Amino acid sequence: MGQGIEWGTAEALAFATLIQDGYHVRISGQDVERGTFSHRHAHVFYQDQNGHYTPINNVVPHGTQEKFIASNSHLSEFAVLGYELGYAQAHPNTLCLWEAQFGDFANGAQVIIDQFLVSGEAKWNVKNGLVMLLPHGYDGAGPEHSSSRVERFLQLCDQDEELPENPETYDRQGLLEGVNMEVCFPSTAANYFHLLRTHMRMPFRKPLIVVSPKKLLRLKGACSSAEDFVDGQRFKPVIEDKNSKALPADQVTKVLLCSGQVYYDLEAEREKRGRNDVAILRVESLCPFPFKRLIPHFKAYKNASVTWVQEEPKNAGCWLYV
Repeated sequence: MGQGIEWGTAEALAFATLIQDGYHVRISGQDVERGTFSHRHAHVFYQDQNGHYTPINNVVPHGTQEKFIASNSHLSEFAVLGYELGYAQAHPNTLCLWEAQFGDFANGAQVIIDQFLVSGEAKWNVKNGLVMLLPHGYDGAGPEHSSSRVERFLQLCDQDEELPENPETYDRQGLLEGVNMEVCFPSTAANYFHLLRTHMRMPFRKPLIVVSPKKLLRLKGACSSAEDFVDGQRFKPVIEDKNSKALPADQVTKVLLCSGQVYYDLEAEREKRGRNDVAILRVESLCPFPFKRLIPHFKAYKNASVTWVQEEPKNAGCWLYV
């Protein structure tokens, strides 16, 4: 029991616990009720009568929680994202999410993103906690349906590229307060759960861009166990190497940094080759960049080279930003 909790269940747990904590949760997009890849099932529809049943709204007794709303929207990203931006601004205690059917569909709302989402705080001192879920992954769906264009969002981030004076003392909340938005690329169900909850429980609001998976929605390796969700666990900006056969740190010759689903391809290839002198670190938070969490690893792997690995071409993805 409590094993193999996949992405959709982890998301439902985040929504359910947030409405129980007194937050409203709202998600819209072209296919959010079912989920583009059939992972959500937010509503159960009755064939013999009008209406539907929303399981998340029935987790705890009625009258003691806020509401969860999943609303399919039409194919006008500019209009819908603009509406959700306004909703999130007017209701800061709402986890307001917009999910693209495929990550590249955000390009239809680029004016909203450029003019309002990423620059509203600097221009008008208006804080906004809108979440954008952008499915991403090079799974043979063609050049546009494969990429959420994460490089565009990273170019819009305003984190200083210089290493902080005392990076080991920087906390994540302090870093997040100093940037215009958060960009994350989670690789496990539990880390996604904690990301959504942490986003709402911060004492301020920032836009959150989630580079969402397709392959990981049902991948066994990306599933989490119940103990990964309990009190004491938090969102991990960096996930350390998980190789149980790894050589001592000073004998590691190469460190691979990556984000998202490419990790599981790298892990499989490492296992196949028996390369226990290679460590793989997952950078789950791209902005703010987790200096504090990475530096101890670099010190431990003192004899290793460091390489960034991604699915995208070199002129796309996270490479230039990292």
